[in-house]
Amino acid sequence: MNENMKQSMLKKIEDRTLKIGVVGLGYVGLPLIVEKAKAGFKCIGFDVQQEKVDMVNAGKNYIGDVVDAELTDLVASGKVSATSDYSFIKDVDFVAICVPTPLDDHQQPDISYVRDSGIEVAKYLQKGTAVVLESTTYPGTTEELLKPILEAGTGLKCGEDFYLGFSPERVDPGNLIYKTKNTPKVVGAIGEDATEVIAALYEAVLEGEVFRVSSPAVAEMEKILENTYRNINIGLVNEMAILCEKMGINIWEVIEAAKTKPFGFQPFYPGPGLGGHCIPLDPYYLSWKAREYEFHTSMIESSMMINDRMPEYCVERAMGILNRDRKALNGSRVLILGVSYKQDIDDYRESPAFKVIEILQRGGARVDYYDPWVPECFYKGKKFVGIPALTGEAIEGYDLVMITTGHSNVDYALVQQHAQVVFDTRNVMKDIQPRNNVVVL
Repeated sequence: MNENMKQSMLKKIEDRTLKIGVVGLGYVGLPLIVEKAKAGFKCIGFDVQQEKVDMVNAGKNYIGDVVDAELTDLVASGKVSATSDYSFIKDVDFVAICVPTPLDDHQQPDISYVRDSGIEVAKYLQKGTAVVLESTTYPGTTEELLKPILEAGTGLKCGEDFYLGFSPERVDPGNLIYKTKNTPKVVGAIGEDATEVIAALYEAVLEGEVFRVSSPAVAEMEKILENTYRNINIGLVNEMAILCEKMGINIWEVIEAAKTKPFGFQPFYPGPGLGGHCIPLDPYYLSWKAREYEFHTSMIESSMMINDRMPEYCVERAMGILNRDRKALNGSRVLILGVSYKQDIDDYRESPAFKVIEILQRGGARVDYYDPWVPECFYKGKKFVGIPALTGEAIEGYDLVMITTGHSNVDYALVQQHAQVVFDTRNVMKDIQPRNNVVVL
């Protein structure tokens, strides 16, 4: 243990002279750097995308959870700057790594961004620096992957010359109550000193509780548990929705009745599939890691199978609706309403809407989309451009309108008035009358 290093870092945190670097300026990194700068720390952000770097340095915001004026003021005051040159690492005392951890084409964890960031950070890492991984990943990544990379690349010893820990991001885009600043934070680091220093920084920045755990692996696993819990419960309610449809029972009414119980029940809702940066991905990280221990996460994998099939199921339901009106999917015009992965945000990562579009197009449907939050987007290298406006005349031209994301700034009464038929997979039209042309999931 290096008591001098710990005391030095704690003193820098206390008097706000600690310099902070954030690798990755996306949905996690940019809000994090803003909150740390607002707390009085000088922050430097890094991103491989020069466009993001230029926007930050110009004080221009591109993340919904960041207040435009705050970023502008922080850049103008010199508290926030950005770079695409990793050499900035030598000038900071604390490094947060907030890079993507997607799945590859075979649904296997792609940790190349974490690995590559670690290699680059190691080239410039100085003695007396703390490094924290925030990217969601499988248990063991910090100690089995990142620690050896940093030690080999620097010749420094973890715990003595630098600190290393894991603190999972908890970002919920569009959440009006919980933002980066007031969401509780979990910290797990290698050694008590590292835990104390890393937790102290987050406590100096955030309003939410900072909960300390015994190791990075515990922190990594708890993040997986958070999202796997949701994955399994959404899988349960999706399976119930399929059964209820066969039995002629309205699943949405069932859920509304069940949620009146004040204990032992939390409502989850069915839909066309899972989207976002965590819930559709995290269970794959855990099931992949579990195989190393000859263990199959059977309940988790079952829920993943159900959720992964929902886009296909929704298209089958759409085909049935069209067939009822003596129309084939092949040649029908379908309008998809909403391509972001959740309500009232512009984030469309892993959105099930694109899988629905893909399956519809394979079946010969002519598909357009409208989303006031996402006027254009890219999926699998292909550019999608939504129709410019949702007018009655436009709606009337489609054989089927399918709601895949329910935004609050869409006129669903107008949709009902002009649509030939609506397939509402989100129950967003529950209060719209009449309902003679509305079918719910």
